[in-house]
Parts: sequence; C-alpha cells; structure tokens
Amino acid sequence: MDGITVETFFRENQGECSLLLLNSDAGLKRDITQRNLHRPGLALAGFVELFTYDRIQVLGNTEIRYLESLESSQRYESLEKLFKFPIPCLIVTSDNQVPPELLRLADTSGVCIFATPMETTGMSQRVAAWLAGRFAPTTSMHGTLVDVYGTGLLLTGKSSIGKSEIALDLVERGHRLVADDLVILRRTGDNVLIGSSKEMFHQFMEIRGVGFIDVRQLFGIRAIRLQKRVEVQIKLVEWDERQHRDRTGLDRHSTSVLDVELPLIELPVFPGKNITVICETIALNLHLNVYGYDAAQQVDEILRKSLENKRISRYLNNDTE
Repeated sequence: MDGITVETFFRENQGECSLLLLNSDAGLKRDITQRNLHRPGLALAGFVELFTYDRIQVLGNTEIRYLESLESSQRYESLEKLFKFPIPCLIVTSDNQVPPELLRLADTSGVCIFATPMETTGMSQRVAAWLAGRFAPTTSMHGTLVDVYGTGLLLTGKSSIGKSEIALDLVERGHRLVADDLVILRRTGDNVLIGSSKEMFHQFMEIRGVGFIDVRQLFGIRAIRLQKRVEVQIKLVEWDERQHRDRTGLDRHSTSVLDVELPLIELPVFPGKNITVICETIALNLHLNVYGYDAAQQVDEILRKSLENKRISRYLNNDTE
C-alpha cells in the first residue's frame, strides 16, 4: 500500500478516538504514507534537520505547554517552521486548547487539525495499531478461511473441488466462516498472517447449484467472524491411487505466504470421504502440538522401542544358546 488519505483515517478513527475536525476539510485529500506517529517537540523549538514531517503529527501536553509559554509572535514563528513541511495532518490530544495561530497556519497550508479528549499515549496506541493494519503487507488468495475450534484453517485447491461445501458443513457444525472464494491476507508486525474477506462479501458464500447464501441470516451472527489468524493451509487435491503419500504424519511440509511460514497439509478428496471431520481433527491436533504432544512422533517412538526390544531379545537368546 502506497498511502491512505486523511479522510479515510478520520472516517475510520473518528468514533474510536473521538476525533473532531477543528478547521477546513481541505486537507482531507492529503496522503498518509507512513505507519508511525511523530511528536514535533524539537521541530517547534527550531531543530528541523531530522524532522519526520511525513508522519501524523501529535501535539500533547508538553508541546501545547511549550507553545503557551511563548508570545504570540514567537508562537506563530515556531509553528510556521512546522508548516513549511508537507505534513499529513495534526492531532491535539487531552482536550488541550488549540492556539489560534495553529488554526490560521493550518488553514493557510491546507492541513487538517483534529482534537481528541484522549490522552496522548492511549490515542497513539489506537492510531498506531490502525496504521499498522492498513500498512501491513497484503495479498489475496483463492480459497476459503474457517475458524475451527479457534484455529484458522485456510482451504485451498482448484475451482469446484469443494472448498465452499466443506466450509458450509463446518459452519453447520458450529464453526465460523471468515472468508469464502477470495481471502485477503496481511502480515502483521509480529509476523502473524491475518485473513479476512472483502468487507461487502464477508457473510456470503457461493454454493454451486444453489447460488449465493447469507451465512449470517441462515445460521446467526455466531457463524461468522471478520478476521482470523491463519495457522495452517489445507490444500485439497483429487485422489490419485498411483501417487504415494505419507501415512504417518512424520513427513511435514510448509508453505510461505508473505514470508510467513505455514504448515501445509495436502488432503486427497473423493466422494464419501468425510473432509469436515478431518478438518476438525487437524485443528484439534494443532492444539495438541502447541502443548508439546505429537501423535506421529509418539507412534514413531513406540515402534523404535519395540524394534530395539526385539533386537535386544534376539541378542540375549543367541547369547544363551
């Protein structure tokens, strides 16, 4: 993402951060191109060599008290240094009184001034989280994302292989749909992959032979969620008896999406196979893995011990003969 407009920022954070536009809306079309915030204390004092002007500027108690300590002419001169740069917008926190010089210069420069009763720290945390989400690396993938027992299962595979039908069956069993057909994926700062759907389609599914259905209306609000962490990709493939597949679970595979490694399970499908229950089992098995239990390794260990015991038994029997 190259940038977002100040108008988008205001619209999506107005309620959450109690933002109020104090001057002309001419600056709403400006772009925000950086995900970080900045407090321009040094710039107000005259040091602008390292001024990161391309970020949202925040004036808290410290900056406002400094401005109030100046004479009107000095205050104007101090703020004028700020508005020589193309800053996106400016937020005054903690219900601080906004200097009239600030409003005049902002209107002249076409910069929006927002006020909020929130304290600087709380407001900054909320805005920073929103910016991190909007500027996160993003891609899309053809597939279906379902929350199964709290685990995000990303179902992929060729068109018409049955992804939506499996997801519908999972929803009917009490699990939750996140996205169908097109999954929007973004990587957060802590290297987590979050999946969601296009906002206008998040509650709809297309079932071949039936058409579009509204999952929320059919199954209730519990049947959908807006986003979910993706924890495993299940690739549905057509059954081919000539193709050898690992049956123990020891041969692990992974895939990379936006440089985030995901476990990859290739699941052969054929008529009559209960893929829904298998998906639930995959989710529960991942929960066990988190707690350090791996059934495949347990079976492997049992077999190894059994073979070792047989070898020792043969050795002892031969030794006594």
